[in-house]
Amino acid sequence: MQALSCSLQWNSIGTTVAGDANGAAGVTQNRLRLPNDVSLDSSNTLYIADSGNNRIQKWLAGANIGATVAGQANGTEGTAANQLNDPQGVVVDSSGNVYVAENSNNRVQFWPPAAAQGKSIVSTGLSLPIAITRNANTGILYVTDSVANSVVQIDPVANTTTTVAGGNGAGNATNQLDFPNGIYFDSATNSLVIANTDVHNIVRWFIGNNTAIVLAGTAGISGNTSTLLDTPFGVTFDSMGNMYVADTGNNRIQFFRAGQTVGTTIAGTGTAGTGASSLNTPSAVRLDNQGNLVQFANAFHVILLKY
Repeated sequence: MQALSCSLQWNSIGTTVAGDANGAAGVTQNRLRLPNDVSLDSSNTLYIADSGNNRIQKWLAGANIGATVAGQANGTEGTAANQLNDPQGVVVDSSGNVYVAENSNNRVQFWPPAAAQGKSIVSTGLSLPIAITRNANTGILYVTDSVANSVVQIDPVANTTTTVAGGNGAGNATNQLDFPNGIYFDSATNSLVIANTDVHNIVRWFIGNNTAIVLAGTAGISGNTSTLLDTPFGVTFDSMGNMYVADTGNNRIQFFRAGQTVGTTIAGTGTAGTGASSLNTPSAVRLDNQGNLVQFANAFHVILLKY
């Protein structure tokens, strides 16, 4: 067991909590295919962007089977209101409403609980959206646009969209992003923390500012040391301000204490694998409501739990 403080510790072995433990892909309700993102509600229920199956799966804590809550259970893709096509990002609110960043349909969909079909919040102006997050106080959504290299703010009530980060071409300047992926809204500072994937760093962008500040990694330089990242896809924080990064190219989860730029590996060995201690291109990292359980999507078609 790794102990980083008296209140922060993890086992080095992961436990499969959703999908096939052996990594087999499938469309049945007990399997996943290329899960890319996961959101948790207050009961630690998982909402999984099962992108290869074109659906969102709801997976209760401790269950060995999921249930489709958006898209078609049989994995059929499409543009109809009851279909999804390559959902990459998902976030759930306190009422169980699901918001989906739908990559191949270039739209953001809203699915109420038990709904037979979704409603488009945004259906134009996005190009290959990937990640989505939400300001729980205002209902404002934030979506990463991977082609425009930007983050777009969406007001579902006013029906407006505004670019709030990037949008100045791909690059590693402080006013640019390059293939932004995972995103975290920090309500305490009214800022967005963005996995700036192709720049190999994590940046903080205060809403209303024109430039970002680097939190981890070095712009334009990939690596596997404690201060470098390689194509990071996901990022989240705990209540103490510590940061967790899905360091995708390094097949590991990195932990950064608040204000620090030197990370500690808390999951993965750095080598892709199928074993309980290995990861393969982890794409998202989340904490449950206990604050010490790290969940992440994994390329071997499972969602793993580190504790």
